[in-house]
Amino acid sequence: MTRQLVRYHFDRHEDLMIAVCDYLASLYREALVSTAGKLNGSARVDAFLDFYFDFLDNTPKPRDDQIYDAMLCMAARSEPIKHQLQGQYKMIGQVLSQEFEVQYSELDAASAEELSYLFVCLMYGHWKMVASLGFAEKHRHISRQAMDRLIRSYREQAAVNEVTVWACEPEKKLSDRKIPQP
Repeated sequence: MTRQLVRYHFDRHEDLMIAVCDYLASLYREALVSTAGKLNGSARVDAFLDFYFDFLDNTPKPRDDQIYDAMLCMAARSEPIKHQLQGQYKMIGQVLSQEFEVQYSELDAASAEELSYLFVCLMYGHWKMVASLGFAEKHRHISRQAMDRLIRSYREQAAVNEVTVWACEPEKKLSDRKIPQP
């Protein structure tokens, strides 16, 4: 594919990155529907978590972590890319929050939302440590076990956080952002 052909289909680099972001999200959706979507009960939640920590033999997690790292860097200066990534991570959280509530009747909505937020942070942080900093993928065992411990702790005690989960900060113009000087 030539640069001209890419430019023909995508006037701005942001449009290309948003299309890549959407494409990757569709791969995740298809994988989750074909695995967790066919299960019931705790197996459904386990399959969801196992997929994101790459424990499913028949449905591997896409190896796209460096792409997401690049998109996150671009999101620091691009509102459209930032909004796209916010939407995708929020969607993962909302789906998982619903799964937590259905699977664990002792969880209230606030606890399920908090757990979903913690999962996304834990999953995203783990793969960034692997993709960008070179830590071993085997650390996924630590992250996945930590998620199980978090779920157990939330099932025993309800959330008490007064922050709205998945809320975003008000928009700031790039010129208003404080960038530390070296």
